[in-house]
Amino acid sequence: MTRIYDVIKKKRDGGTLSEGEIRRIVADYTNDIIPDYQMSALLMAICICGMSSEETYYLTDAMVRSGDIIDLSCFGTRSADKHSTGGVGDKTTMIVAPLAAELGCRVAKMSGRGLGHTGGTIDKLESIPGYRTMMTSAQFLDQVTEIGVCVMGANASIAPADKKIYALRDVTGTVESIPLIASSIMSKKIAAGSDTIVLDVTVGSGAFMKDLPSARLLARTMVDIGKAFGKRVSAVLTDMDQPLGRQIGNASEMQEAIDFLRGRDDGLSDLRQVSLTLAAQMAANVHRISADEAFARAEHAWRSGAAYERFLTWMHAQGGDISVFTDPNKQLHAPHTRDIIADEDGYLQKVDAEKIGGAAMLLGAGRQTKDDAIDLLAGICMHKKVGMSVKRGDVLATMQTSDPTRFAA
Repeated sequence: MTRIYDVIKKKRDGGTLSEGEIRRIVADYTNDIIPDYQMSALLMAICICGMSSEETYYLTDAMVRSGDIIDLSCFGTRSADKHSTGGVGDKTTMIVAPLAAELGCRVAKMSGRGLGHTGGTIDKLESIPGYRTMMTSAQFLDQVTEIGVCVMGANASIAPADKKIYALRDVTGTVESIPLIASSIMSKKIAAGSDTIVLDVTVGSGAFMKDLPSARLLARTMVDIGKAFGKRVSAVLTDMDQPLGRQIGNASEMQEAIDFLRGRDDGLSDLRQVSLTLAAQMAANVHRISADEAFARAEHAWRSGAAYERFLTWMHAQGGDISVFTDPNKQLHAPHTRDIIADEDGYLQKVDAEKIGGAAMLLGAGRQTKDDAIDLLAGICMHKKVGMSVKRGDVLATMQTSDPTRFAA
């Protein structure tokens, strides 16, 4: 019989865990047989000593098998999903999902909420009045069949072992482990059922991976896991040394995404490049075409307005009323704002994306704990991007909130 005590010692001493040991530990912890303090010790040992590729695969598979696996075989090889490892101002799902659907992919996506300095897709979508983030599996599949895209909240039955283990990692200083990060992300993606998975691995001050070598290692680890499960997986490394686009917040990021889909990019070459690249990679994997051809198709779908029309169809299907983003008489604005003013001439050389994300959280745009309420109107607008010239008196950024007492923090 596998004893958790022996497994902890084995990993602490640099040993390799067997498939049976990993499967038993995951099952017992999920079923409340192993206490948190012993699982915490094992997670810390893994953080310090690492895991082999085989151990990481077995851990991923055990978490996949801990819950339901969505069957998307009805879509053949056209089902496609994307995942971002997290960042500041990342509103790409709202752009990429309709773009990829317009390119012939079947985008069946489950997304999560934000915690800390990184935002969550579901929080952003909930700033749309009426948008349904919870659906039955039948409704989810029917919508993907009919219009090619559906984005809903993560199902509690998908990889429940990962949810329980991640909650423990989050409070025990064991998040920053590539095998644990990779198995956590990929267990959910594998269980969600898509044939093609495109990974947006962010790197920089606002990302979990602060440097390129770490980001490359995480990307390679996740791609290898996906391929071991028979999936078509590719990864794109994207810059998170500054917020993506100009807006950080929930309603404000939705506004920026909708404006972009309507053809207004406001000089946002970073948002345009990342969004088109991710959608193109999904289409390239699904249709087995070159990245260049797929990118050209994605750009045409955006410039022609076809992706925006697909977005409208998606919103209507899930009950969302986007008039608050398109009708000037209804547009949402935070009642309190404060500008950050440049005190000298020069060029914007560097920003700390993580601190900006943290500031947006303090304004109410994010959660410090999972139970915190979010101010959907709170956030920060970045008026200057790195490399831009700045004059004394220029507005660098504008803070927005419904609670003016938050400005002090």
